[in-house]
Amino acid sequence: MDKKIVVAGAGGFIGGHVVNFLRTRGHRNLRAVDIKPPEQWFQRFEDVENLVLNLQKEDACRKAAEGAEMVYNFAADMGGMGFIENNKALCMLSVLINTHLLEASRKTSVRKYFYASSACVYAADKQKSEDVVPLAEPDAYPAMPEDGYGWEKLFSERMCRHYHEDFGLEIAVARFHNVYGPMGTFDGGREKAPAAICRKIINNILSDSLEIEIWGDGKQTRSFTFIEDCLKGIDLLMRSDIQEPLNIGSSELVSINGLVDIVESIAEVKLRRTYKLNAPKGVNGRNSDNTLIKSLFQWEPSTRLKDGLETTYRWIYDQMVNRHKLESDRFTRP
Repeated sequence: MDKKIVVAGAGGFIGGHVVNFLRTRGHRNLRAVDIKPPEQWFQRFEDVENLVLNLQKEDACRKAAEGAEMVYNFAADMGGMGFIENNKALCMLSVLINTHLLEASRKTSVRKYFYASSACVYAADKQKSEDVVPLAEPDAYPAMPEDGYGWEKLFSERMCRHYHEDFGLEIAVARFHNVYGPMGTFDGGREKAPAAICRKIINNILSDSLEIEIWGDGKQTRSFTFIEDCLKGIDLLMRSDIQEPLNIGSSELVSINGLVDIVESIAEVKLRRTYKLNAPKGVNGRNSDNTLIKSLFQWEPSTRLKDGLETTYRWIYDQMVNRHKLESDRFTRP
């Protein structure tokens, strides 16, 4: 519990939750690192060493990793499908973060290194149908990942593997499947589908609108993983000696239309749907094969999508209502 743990990307959604997870389990020597100003972090704790560093720079990574026993790397320039399809070069530049942070970890004698990868590494030709066969870990090869973001993630996975093989650095690599939950991005263009759908429906409620725009035809399918399940999976993986990439994802497959159905039922509304067919929508289908994680840990993510979405919806609703009140007060002041 006294060993220093570094969480890179701690100002973001998953990274912030991981810092809190470690705190609640008694870790007191924590260093949280992010490029954003502290007031923009989703979660920030006074009992944690909080550093603002650009981890695309080599010297910043050395400073971040200094004295650490473990490093968790969640730092990346990324977002939802709209962002990653229109910012391929920015997404690939995140390779600098992982490269410099791996090298800094090696030089400062870090014992174990966690890398947050993505289901975007999986081969595109296995994701052409909405009725997709769940993707198992070997399905990343032969390589044909999501252009830009997926290639960066797959390359960085290989970097981790070779730092383990060549230098003995213990590694853990998780392939996340659409993690969602409270205390994350829900607007601005970097949000993912669950948060975007919640925001759109709440905005319609607050503005008395009856219409929602859906990107694509709504038939594309995904699985979505609640943050609490993600944290449990990370913890299990970090406590193990597994060195190969591992899916951490729900196997509950749902269409985007089905996702809207669930959020509408939570909000107790029914909206007219329009479809933006030329908008970024990603692959037609993607789901997590959990055979390996179940065999290793006798566990898999199990939070029902409806339950996780209800928690997420309530949090986003509170944020938007508070923001709406602040805006109203600003315009009504004498």
